[in-house]
Amino acid sequence: MSLPPLPLLLLLLLTSEPAGAMLIRIPLRRVHAGLRTLNPLRAWEKSAEPPRLGAPSPGDKTFVPLSNYLNVQYYGEIGLGTPPQNFSVIFDTGSSNLWVPSGRCHFLSLPCWLHHRYHSKASSSFHSNETKFAIQYGTGRLNGILSEDKLTIGGLTGASVIFGEALWEPSLVFAFAHFDGILGLGFPVLAVGGVRPPLDSLVDQGLLDKPVFSFYLNRDPEAADGGELVLGGSDPAHYIPPLTFVPVTVPAYWQVHVERVHVGTGLTLCAQGCAAILDTGTSLITGPTEEIQALQAAIGGIPLLMGEYLIQCSKIPTLPPVSFHLGGVWFNLTAQDYVIQVGHHHKDVTVTQSDGFERVGLGVRHH
Repeated sequence: MSLPPLPLLLLLLLTSEPAGAMLIRIPLRRVHAGLRTLNPLRAWEKSAEPPRLGAPSPGDKTFVPLSNYLNVQYYGEIGLGTPPQNFSVIFDTGSSNLWVPSGRCHFLSLPCWLHHRYHSKASSSFHSNETKFAIQYGTGRLNGILSEDKLTIGGLTGASVIFGEALWEPSLVFAFAHFDGILGLGFPVLAVGGVRPPLDSLVDQGLLDKPVFSFYLNRDPEAADGGELVLGGSDPAHYIPPLTFVPVTVPAYWQVHVERVHVGTGLTLCAQGCAAILDTGTSLITGPTEEIQALQAAIGGIPLLMGEYLIQCSKIPTLPPVSFHLGGVWFNLTAQDYVIQVGHHHKDVTVTQSDGFERVGLGVRHH
Protein backbone atom coordinates (compact mmCIF):
# COMPACT_ATOMS: atom_id res chain seq x y z
CA MET A 1 0.00 0.00 0.00
CA SER A 2 1.46 3.36 -1.05
CA LEU A 3 0.62 6.16 1.36
CA PRO A 4 1.20 9.91 1.00
CA PRO A 5 2.92 11.85 3.79
CA LEU A 6 0.90 13.20 6.69
CA PRO A 7 0.03 16.86 6.13
CA LEU A 8 1.69 19.60 8.10
CA LEU A 9 -1.12 21.96 7.11
CA LEU A 10 -4.57 22.07 8.66
CA LEU A 11 -7.30 24.21 7.12
CA LEU A 12 -10.18 24.97 9.47
CA LEU A 13 -13.41 26.76 8.57
CA LEU A 14 -15.46 28.83 10.99
CA THR A 15 -19.22 29.18 10.81
CA SER A 16 -20.08 32.76 9.88
CA GLU A 17 -20.01 34.34 6.44
CA PRO A 18 -17.93 37.53 6.79
CA ALA A 19 -17.64 40.52 4.52
CA GLY A 20 -13.98 40.93 5.38
CA ALA A 21 -10.97 42.60 3.91
CA MET A 22 -7.76 40.62 4.21
CA LEU A 23 -5.85 37.40 4.80
CA ILE A 24 -3.57 37.43 7.83
CA ARG A 25 -0.22 35.62 8.13
CA ILE A 26 1.29 35.04 11.58
CA PRO A 27 4.84 33.58 11.73
CA LEU A 28 5.42 30.78 14.24
CA ARG A 29 8.56 30.29 16.30
CA ARG A 30 9.88 26.97 17.62
CA VAL A 31 11.40 26.37 21.05
CA HIS A 32 12.58 23.20 22.75
CA ALA A 33 11.06 21.36 25.71
CA GLY A 34 12.20 18.70 28.13
CA LEU A 35 10.43 15.42 28.76
CA ARG A 36 8.28 16.77 31.59
CA THR A 37 7.09 19.89 29.72
CA LEU A 38 6.04 18.36 26.42
CA ASN A 39 2.35 19.03 26.91
CA PRO A 40 1.87 22.08 29.15
CA LEU A 41 -1.74 22.78 28.12
CA ARG A 42 -3.74 19.64 27.54
CA ALA A 43 -2.09 17.49 30.22
CA TRP A 44 -3.61 19.59 32.97
CA GLU A 45 -6.30 21.79 31.48
CA LYS A 46 -9.93 21.51 32.52
CA SER A 47 -12.46 24.31 32.31
CA ALA A 48 -13.70 25.56 35.65
CA GLU A 49 -17.14 25.78 34.04
CA PRO A 50 -18.75 22.97 32.04
CA PRO A 51 -18.92 23.75 28.29
CA ARG A 52 -22.26 25.13 27.19
CA LEU A 53 -22.47 23.02 24.18
CA GLY A 54 3.96 39.32 11.94
CA ALA A 55 3.92 41.35 8.93
CA PRO A 56 1.57 41.69 5.98
CA SER A 57 2.35 39.69 2.86
CA PRO A 58 1.91 41.00 -0.70
CA GLY A 59 -1.61 41.61 -1.96
CA ASP A 60 -4.49 40.81 0.34
CA LYS A 61 -2.56 38.31 2.47
CA THR A 62 -1.36 38.87 6.02
CA PHE A 63 0.30 36.06 7.97
CA VAL A 64 1.40 35.29 11.53
CA PRO A 65 4.79 33.55 11.89
CA LEU A 66 5.01 30.79 14.48
CA SER A 67 7.85 29.73 16.75
CA ASN A 68 8.55 26.02 17.18
CA TYR A 69 9.69 24.52 20.49
CA LEU A 70 11.20 21.09 19.60
CA ASN A 71 8.20 20.45 17.35
CA VAL A 72 6.30 20.60 20.65
CA GLN A 73 5.34 24.22 21.30
CA TYR A 74 4.55 26.50 18.35
CA TYR A 75 3.76 30.09 19.26
CA GLY A 76 3.49 33.53 17.69
CA GLU A 77 3.14 37.18 18.62
CA ILE A 78 0.07 39.33 19.12
CA GLY A 79 -0.49 42.80 20.52
CA LEU A 80 -3.15 44.07 22.91
CA GLY A 81 -4.04 47.70 23.49
CA THR A 82 -3.15 51.08 21.99
CA PRO A 83 -0.23 51.27 21.53
CA PRO A 84 0.09 47.46 21.25
CA GLN A 85 1.62 45.55 24.15
CA ASN A 86 3.21 42.44 22.65
CA PHE A 87 2.77 38.87 23.88
CA SER A 88 3.86 35.42 22.70
CA VAL A 89 0.85 33.10 22.68
CA ILE A 90 0.04 29.49 21.90
CA PHE A 91 -2.62 29.35 19.16
CA ASP A 92 -4.78 26.59 20.61
CA THR A 93 -7.61 24.88 18.72
CA GLY A 94 -8.53 22.99 21.90
CA SER A 95 -9.76 26.04 23.81
CA SER A 96 -11.66 29.24 23.02
CA ASN A 97 -10.39 31.98 25.35
CA LEU A 98 -7.60 34.52 24.94
CA TRP A 99 -5.69 35.28 28.13
CA VAL A 100 -2.37 36.91 29.03
CA PRO A 101 -0.68 37.77 32.35
CA SER A 102 -2.00 40.91 34.01
CA GLY A 103 0.01 43.82 35.36
CA ARG A 104 -2.22 43.47 38.43
CA CYS A 105 -1.31 39.80 39.06
CA HIS A 106 -0.77 38.44 42.56
CA PHE A 107 2.76 39.07 43.86
CA LEU A 108 3.12 35.34 44.64
CA SER A 109 2.16 34.28 41.09
CA LEU A 110 5.68 33.49 39.85
CA PRO A 111 4.68 32.66 36.23
CA CYS A 112 3.16 36.12 35.87
CA TRP A 113 6.32 37.93 36.93
CA LEU A 114 8.48 35.91 34.53
CA HIS A 115 6.47 36.94 31.46
CA HIS A 116 5.16 40.01 29.68
CA ARG A 117 2.18 41.54 31.50
CA TYR A 118 -0.76 43.55 30.19
CA HIS A 119 -1.10 47.02 31.70
CA SER A 120 -4.57 48.47 31.16
CA LYS A 121 -3.52 51.99 32.20
CA ALA A 122 -0.99 52.05 29.34
CA SER A 123 -3.73 51.52 26.72
CA SER A 124 -5.96 54.31 25.43
CA SER A 125 -8.43 51.76 24.00
CA PHE A 126 -8.95 49.71 27.19
CA HIS A 127 -12.52 49.10 28.37
CA SER A 128 -13.10 47.72 31.84
CA ASN A 129 -15.20 44.57 32.28
CA GLU A 130 -14.04 43.15 35.63
CA THR A 131 -16.03 39.92 35.23
CA LYS A 132 -14.14 37.12 36.96
CA PHE A 133 -13.06 34.00 35.06
CA ALA A 134 -11.25 30.80 36.02
CA ILE A 135 -9.70 27.86 34.17
CA GLN A 136 -8.95 24.74 36.20
CA TYR A 137 -5.61 22.97 35.73
CA GLY A 138 -4.47 19.78 37.43
CA THR A 139 -1.92 21.72 39.43
CA GLY A 140 -4.23 24.60 40.32
CA ARG A 141 -6.69 27.16 39.06
CA LEU A 142 -5.84 30.07 36.77
CA ASN A 143 -7.86 33.06 37.97
CA GLY A 144 -8.38 36.47 36.46
CA ILE A 145 -10.72 39.14 35.18
CA LEU A 146 -12.11 39.86 31.73
CA SER A 147 -11.20 43.05 29.88
CA GLU A 148 -11.80 44.51 26.42
CA ASP A 149 -9.18 46.07 24.16
CA LYS A 150 -7.85 46.21 20.60
CA LEU A 151 -6.09 43.15 19.15
CA THR A 152 -3.12 43.39 16.78
CA ILE A 153 -2.41 40.14 14.93
CA GLY A 154 -0.23 39.84 11.86
CA GLY A 155 -0.96 42.95 9.79
CA LEU A 156 -4.43 43.42 11.24
CA THR A 157 -5.12 46.15 13.81
CA GLY A 158 -8.19 47.62 15.43
CA ALA A 159 -10.17 44.46 16.22
CA SER A 160 -12.00 44.71 19.54
CA VAL A 161 -11.80 41.53 21.67
CA ILE A 162 -12.69 40.42 25.18
CA PHE A 163 -9.78 38.62 26.83
CA GLY A 164 -8.64 37.44 30.23
CA GLU A 165 -6.11 39.18 32.43
CA ALA A 166 -4.57 36.36 34.48
CA LEU A 167 -4.14 37.42 38.10
CA TRP A 168 -2.98 34.00 39.31
CA GLU A 169 -1.24 31.30 37.23
CA PRO A 170 -0.66 27.88 38.80
CA SER A 171 2.50 25.79 38.84
CA LEU A 172 5.99 26.06 37.39
CA VAL A 173 4.69 24.72 34.07
CA PHE A 174 3.64 28.25 33.18
CA ALA A 175 6.63 29.84 34.89
CA PHE A 176 9.11 28.25 32.50
CA ALA A 177 6.90 28.18 29.40
CA HIS A 178 8.20 30.05 26.36
CA PHE A 179 4.78 31.63 25.80
CA ASP A 180 3.04 34.35 27.80
CA GLY A 181 -0.56 33.30 27.22
CA ILE A 182 -3.01 31.35 25.08
CA LEU A 183 -5.21 32.40 22.16
CA GLY A 184 -8.03 29.88 21.78
CA LEU A 185 -9.24 28.92 18.30
CA GLY A 186 -12.04 26.59 19.41
CA PHE A 187 -15.79 27.09 19.10
CA PRO A 188 -17.80 29.56 21.25
CA VAL A 189 -19.40 26.75 23.26
CA LEU A 190 -16.02 26.11 24.92
CA ALA A 191 -15.38 29.73 25.92
CA VAL A 192 -15.15 30.22 29.68
CA GLY A 193 -17.36 33.12 30.73
CA GLY A 194 -19.40 32.91 27.54
CA VAL A 195 -17.14 35.42 25.76
CA ARG A 196 -16.78 35.57 21.99
CA PRO A 197 -13.58 33.78 20.87
CA PRO A 198 -11.06 36.16 19.27
CA LEU A 199 -11.31 34.81 15.71
CA ASP A 200 -15.10 34.83 15.86
CA SER A 201 -14.82 38.48 16.85
CA LEU A 202 -12.69 39.16 13.75
CA VAL A 203 -15.33 37.46 11.60
CA ASP A 204 -18.18 39.34 13.31
CA GLN A 205 -16.41 42.65 12.67
CA GLY A 206 -15.92 41.85 8.97
CA LEU A 207 -12.13 41.77 9.16
CA LEU A 208 -11.52 38.48 7.32
CA ASP A 209 -12.28 37.68 3.68
CA LYS A 210 -13.22 34.10 4.60
CA PRO A 211 -14.01 32.40 7.94
CA VAL A 212 -10.95 30.15 7.57
CA PHE A 213 -7.65 29.64 9.36
CA SER A 214 -4.81 27.24 8.59
CA PHE A 215 -1.59 26.05 10.21
CA TYR A 216 1.72 25.19 8.59
CA LEU A 217 4.18 23.63 11.07
CA ASN A 218 7.82 23.37 10.04
CA ARG A 219 9.42 20.38 11.74
CA ASP A 220 12.97 21.21 10.54
CA PRO A 221 14.87 22.02 13.79
CA GLU A 222 17.49 23.96 11.82
CA ALA A 223 14.98 26.23 10.07
CA ALA A 224 14.73 29.84 11.19
CA ASP A 225 10.94 29.85 11.00
CA GLY A 226 8.66 27.46 12.85
CA GLY A 227 5.82 27.80 10.37
CA GLU A 228 2.84 30.11 10.17
CA LEU A 229 -0.79 30.59 11.05
CA VAL A 230 -2.87 32.03 8.22
CA LEU A 231 -6.20 33.73 8.94
CA GLY A 232 -8.73 34.02 6.15
CA GLY A 233 -7.34 31.25 3.92
CA SER A 234 -4.27 29.09 3.30
CA ASP A 235 -0.89 29.35 1.58
CA PRO A 236 -0.59 26.92 -1.39
CA ALA A 237 3.21 27.12 -1.10
CA HIS A 238 2.97 24.76 1.87
CA TYR A 239 0.88 21.91 0.44
CA ILE A 240 0.26 19.88 -2.70
CA PRO A 241 -3.33 20.35 -3.94
CA PRO A 242 -5.99 19.22 -3.63
CA LEU A 243 -6.88 19.54 0.02
CA THR A 244 -8.90 16.74 1.61
CA PHE A 245 -11.97 18.04 3.47
CA VAL A 246 -13.66 16.16 6.30
CA PRO A 247 -16.71 17.37 8.28
CA VAL A 248 -16.45 18.51 11.88
CA THR A 249 -18.60 16.05 13.82
CA VAL A 250 -18.94 18.06 17.05
CA PRO A 251 -18.72 21.88 16.72
CA ALA A 252 -17.02 22.44 20.08
CA TYR A 253 -13.56 21.04 19.59
CA TRP A 254 -12.34 20.56 16.01
CA GLN A 255 -13.52 16.94 16.15
CA VAL A 256 -13.51 14.69 13.07
CA HIS A 257 -14.19 11.06 12.21
CA VAL A 258 -11.16 8.81 11.63
CA GLU A 259 -12.03 5.76 9.54
CA ARG A 260 -9.15 3.61 10.81
CA VAL A 261 -5.47 3.63 11.78
CA HIS A 262 -2.77 1.25 10.53
CA VAL A 263 0.60 0.59 12.15
CA GLY A 264 2.70 -0.79 9.31
CA THR A 265 0.91 -3.72 7.69
CA GLY A 266 0.36 -5.82 10.81
CA LEU A 267 -1.85 -3.83 13.17
CA THR A 268 -5.17 -2.02 12.68
CA LEU A 269 -6.49 0.35 15.33
CA CYS A 270 -9.76 2.29 15.36
CA ALA A 271 -11.07 -0.57 13.20
CA GLN A 272 -14.73 0.50 13.42
CA GLY A 273 -13.95 4.19 13.11
CA CYS A 274 -13.35 6.63 15.95
CA ALA A 275 -13.51 10.30 16.86
CA ALA A 276 -10.39 12.47 16.93
CA ILE A 277 -9.67 16.07 17.86
CA LEU A 278 -7.23 18.23 15.88
CA ASP A 279 -5.63 20.14 18.73
CA THR A 280 -2.74 22.55 18.16
CA GLY A 281 -2.35 22.98 21.93
CA THR A 282 -1.46 19.31 22.35
CA SER A 283 2.11 18.29 21.64
CA LEU A 284 1.39 14.59 21.42
CA ILE A 285 -0.81 11.99 19.77
CA THR A 286 -3.12 10.59 22.43
CA GLY A 287 -5.59 7.72 22.40
CA PRO A 288 -7.36 5.00 24.42
CA THR A 289 -4.99 3.16 26.75
CA GLU A 290 -5.33 -0.32 25.22
CA GLU A 291 -4.85 0.87 21.65
CA ILE A 292 -1.89 3.09 22.54
CA GLN A 293 -0.28 0.16 24.34
CA ALA A 294 -0.80 -2.02 21.25
CA LEU A 295 0.70 0.67 19.03
CA GLN A 296 3.73 1.04 21.29
CA ALA A 297 4.23 -2.72 21.39
CA ALA A 298 4.21 -2.77 17.57
CA ILE A 299 6.98 -0.16 17.35
CA GLY A 300 9.02 -1.47 20.29
CA GLY A 301 8.30 1.37 22.72
CA ILE A 302 9.68 0.95 26.23
CA PRO A 303 7.16 2.27 28.81
CA LEU A 304 8.26 4.97 31.26
CA LEU A 305 6.61 6.08 34.50
CA MET A 306 4.37 8.91 33.31
CA GLY A 307 2.82 7.34 30.21
CA GLU A 308 5.70 8.10 27.84
CA TYR A 309 7.60 5.53 25.81
CA LEU A 310 11.28 5.33 24.89
CA ILE A 311 12.57 4.41 21.43
CA GLN A 312 16.23 3.64 20.68
CA CYS A 313 17.78 5.95 18.08
CA SER A 314 19.15 3.05 16.07
CA LYS A 315 15.61 1.72 15.47
CA ILE A 316 14.19 4.91 13.97
CA PRO A 317 14.92 4.04 10.29
CA THR A 318 13.25 0.62 10.65
CA LEU A 319 10.06 1.62 12.47
CA PRO A 320 6.75 1.19 10.61
CA PRO A 321 4.59 4.11 9.47
CA VAL A 322 1.49 5.02 11.46
CA SER A 323 -1.24 5.73 8.90
CA PHE A 324 -4.52 7.59 9.39
CA HIS A 325 -7.51 7.22 7.06
CA LEU A 326 -9.57 10.43 6.93
CA GLY A 327 -11.99 11.56 4.27
CA GLY A 328 -11.17 8.55 2.11
CA VAL A 329 -7.45 9.44 1.99
CA TRP A 330 -4.49 7.82 3.76
CA PHE A 331 -2.08 10.11 5.62
CA ASN A 332 1.17 8.54 6.75
CA LEU A 333 3.39 9.36 9.74
CA THR A 334 6.96 8.10 9.47
CA ALA A 335 9.07 7.49 12.57
CA GLN A 336 10.69 10.88 11.96
CA ASP A 337 7.20 12.36 12.34
CA TYR A 338 6.05 10.55 15.48
CA VAL A 339 9.31 10.33 17.48
CA ILE A 340 10.31 13.41 19.48
CA GLN A 341 13.98 13.94 20.34
CA VAL A 342 14.19 15.01 23.97
CA GLY A 343 17.93 14.69 24.66
CA HIS A 344 21.18 14.38 22.78
CA HIS A 345 21.56 10.65 23.41
CA HIS A 346 18.07 9.28 22.89
CA LYS A 347 14.73 9.85 21.25
CA ASP A 348 11.43 8.97 22.78
CA VAL A 349 7.82 8.65 21.79
CA THR A 350 5.69 10.50 24.30
CA VAL A 351 2.05 9.44 24.36
CA THR A 352 -0.37 10.33 27.12
CA GLN A 353 -3.38 8.14 27.77
CA SER A 354 -6.91 9.55 27.49
CA ASP A 355 -10.51 8.37 27.78
CA GLY A 356 -11.66 7.34 25.40
CA PHE A 357 -21.43 21.54 9.63
CA GLU A 358 -17.83 22.83 9.55
CA ARG A 359 -14.99 21.22 7.60
CA VAL A 360 -11.32 20.56 8.21
CA GLY A 361 -8.93 20.52 5.25
CA LEU A 362 -5.88 18.29 5.22
CA GLY A 363 -3.06 18.96 2.77
CA VAL A 364 0.00 16.90 1.83
CA ARG A 365 3.02 19.03 2.62
CA HIS A 366 5.80 20.01 0.22
CA HIS A 367 9.15 18.35 0.97
